[in-house]
Amino acid sequence: MAEKPPSNSFDLKRRQLLKFAGATAAVGGLGLHALPASAEGTARVRDSDDGVLDVAIIGAGMAGLTAARDLHNAGCQSFVVLEARNRVGGRVLNHDLGGGQISEAGGQWIGPGQTAVADLARELQIDTFPTYYQGKTVVLGGEGRLEVDLHGTFGTDERIGAKLSELSKVVPSGAPWTSSRVAELDKLSVGEWLARQGIKPEDRSGWDTSLTLTGGVPPARMGLLHFLSMINSASCDYMKLDSIKDSAQGTRFVGGSQLLCTRMAEALGDKLRLACPVREIADWDREVVRLVTDQGEVRARRVIVAIHPALCNQVRFQPALPEGRAALQRAWPAHSPARKTAMVYKRPFWRDKGLNGHTVEVKGQVLWAWDNSPPNGEIGVINAFIVNAMVPSEPAAAQRVLAQIYARSLGDEALNPIGYHDHDWGQADPWSITCVSAIPPGFWSQHGESLRPACGNLIWSGTETAEIWAGYMDGAVRSGHQGALQALASLRQA
Repeated sequence: MAEKPPSNSFDLKRRQLLKFAGATAAVGGLGLHALPASAEGTARVRDSDDGVLDVAIIGAGMAGLTAARDLHNAGCQSFVVLEARNRVGGRVLNHDLGGGQISEAGGQWIGPGQTAVADLARELQIDTFPTYYQGKTVVLGGEGRLEVDLHGTFGTDERIGAKLSELSKVVPSGAPWTSSRVAELDKLSVGEWLARQGIKPEDRSGWDTSLTLTGGVPPARMGLLHFLSMINSASCDYMKLDSIKDSAQGTRFVGGSQLLCTRMAEALGDKLRLACPVREIADWDREVVRLVTDQGEVRARRVIVAIHPALCNQVRFQPALPEGRAALQRAWPAHSPARKTAMVYKRPFWRDKGLNGHTVEVKGQVLWAWDNSPPNGEIGVINAFIVNAMVPSEPAAAQRVLAQIYARSLGDEALNPIGYHDHDWGQADPWSITCVSAIPPGFWSQHGESLRPACGNLIWSGTETAEIWAGYMDGAVRSGHQGALQALASLRQA
């Protein structure tokens, strides 16, 4: 039965209070103090009458917008979101292919266990659909070409995957530096560990491709402890992390992942300021924090910093941050920008040949290409992560190179695309310094303890701070929830 609308303002406030009660329960579950209801019976944090906001959020990616949405839903109206770019979304971005179709230029997949982002999509009325993988994958190497059915995987050895899954049980996803085996595991790169497993050379290419896609760098540069913490997020099951079927790459959003951010942003109105980079954060250790932006000064009692840790190095902090936090930001790797392309065709012709549109080029220009067509295959789209140093930077030249590779893989029809899109995250803007965080060996042992603790009135958010699924969209949403709860709890206590 449909719920009747509230009959008067008292009823409306009562419903707001009941809704907020759920949020306060969540705070208690996270080990924070519950937030008492205000004297008016709503969850509203005090309005600003002196030009001082209750909360300023830096970054309008998925984390920052989630935090803003939570503040709004909790009744807090005294906040602002400051975004350096002229768009929302951060590391999620849609290419407009025309005719109502899109292709994702940034993060795009979700999978089992990623309930936070799935719940958000349902609340925003955004549907999902499965990633297409039915049929054979084409592997190109030298002059050779091989068609193989990988059954929705990257062809990695299940025996090695099982070893990684077992090891991940002793590496907490939210705090890998607390592992009982940290001294042993944080000394090794994933590449060093794989070298000890007796993997045949012909099987190593699958591992190299899979791990490079996950971490943004070759296995030799990714810390084993960090990779195990990622597997721990996936219920300690390697196949749920680095496959397509029933895994973290298994599901896409109808309308593209950026749609989650644009819908959240639509509800913010003038509380969202685009093209407003924060240049300086001053007095973070005092009652009111001052933020110097390109659009003037903002003052707030709490600040949620929802940007990449390495991007914080572009902000001046007065006074200087505690050395532990500053050292973490200086050391955080920011060298995995990635370049993602989309080749558009009239239809997904490869499916008629029993191919799934996936191509892996061993030591070639295409790291991985896949079928990124819309749900019903109205047009054909091949997306790819490419090896930037081996493909021309000029888009028209890159299109010709990739069309030749796809023709070899999928057939001559690939020589006649109707569109091409190319996004190099390392060149897109000064605020997209990296796509993923390839944490090296030894990093968590030295810097892990400084990841989450607040510095004065600064609350650290962003996907890198998430307890599970750090680095993924789901982790961004979780960190946004956590940031909003911390801000509200801190304000109430004050």
